[in-house]
Parts: sequence; C-alpha cells; structure tokens
Amino acid sequence: MNKEEEPRHPGQVLLEDFLRPSKLSQISVSDHLGWTYARLNEIINTRRGLTANSALALAGAFETDAEFWMDLQRDWELWYEKKEYIAVGPIQNFVNSNKIK
Repeated sequence: MNKEEEPRHPGQVLLEDFLRPSKLSQISVSDHLGWTYARLNEIINTRRGLTANSALALAGAFETDAEFWMDLQRDWELWYEKKEYIAVGPIQNFVNSNKIK
C-alpha cells in the first residue's frame, strides 16, 4: 500500500469484498454472527472499529484469518493517527540533555 493512499476501513472491505459480491444483507450477516444490526452497520459505515473478537467472528464466517481483519484495522488507525501525530524524539536525546553536570 502506498503510504499516501488512504487505506480502506475493514467495514468497507467487508461490504465491498464480501457482502455485495455474495449478495448478503447486513441483517442476515449480523444474525449469523449473533451481533446486533447496529454493531455491524457501524463497522460497515466506519463509525466503529474492529476488536479482536470481531476479527475472529468475521474470520470464521468468511473463512479468512483474524489477522487479515486486524491488519486492515491497524493500517486504517495508523494512517489516520499519523496525520495528526507530533513526533517524539529518541529517548537518548532526552537523557543526554538532562544529565547533571
């Protein structure tokens, strides 16, 4: 993935790569997973992230790996955080500048 390119949220991947091609409704998938419709809908609409538990459930339902789903979540979160993040320098620079003379 290009570092400048916005990654897809796992909910977008779920909708575009799994639900739509299989013609599955959010209601049928949420029922199958034992989730509320609201939980699945919030994930699909990028208002909620995935937990490890969610990743395990999706992996079982769609015969993928939990790591696949968690990697998508990690990439999405890091991409957004890096846009606002103020870098912290190496600890050694701090230690060296604060030594008692």
